Amino acid sequence: MSPDLLLFRLRRFLLALAGLLFVGTVIELWLADHMKEAVQLIPFALCGLGLIAVSAALLRPHRKILLALRGCMGLVALGSLLGIYQHLQSNLAFELEIHPTATASDVVMGTLGGASPLLAPGILALAAVLAVAATCYHPALTYDGSGLSE
Repeated sequence: MSPDLLLFRLRRFLLALAGLLFVGTVIELWLADHMKEAVQLIPFALCGLGLIAVSAALLRPHRKILLALRGCMGLVALGSLLGIYQHLQSNLAFELEIHPTATASDVVMGTLGGASPLLAPGILALAAVLAVAATCYHPALTYDGSGLSE
């Protein structure tokens, strides 16, 4: 197997895996009834955006599409960080509600291990990293005529 064919297959695998993570996340969010507040709809939108970008990159891996994919994945990763913050804030509020006189050190463990899992929103960041990794040194991102490539 040639190195070019191996890289082609690896890129497709990474993009497909990222797409599956987006689909799986939507299913998990829906099953968890993650739709009670407006802010809880953000991951659905991010998964939709990510799935569209990944699908476009799989179907037509051209320079503009791959650069757009990278931009979209940046938004998805930022949304993931927002989700981690929201989960932390929710857990902290709950801990302070049930232990109003507790010190900061007492609520840290409860906040980190609370009902809202901190790493759950991280799955979006993982999918974004996989999708961006699929674009590294992609031949479509090579600059024409200059010999420079990413």
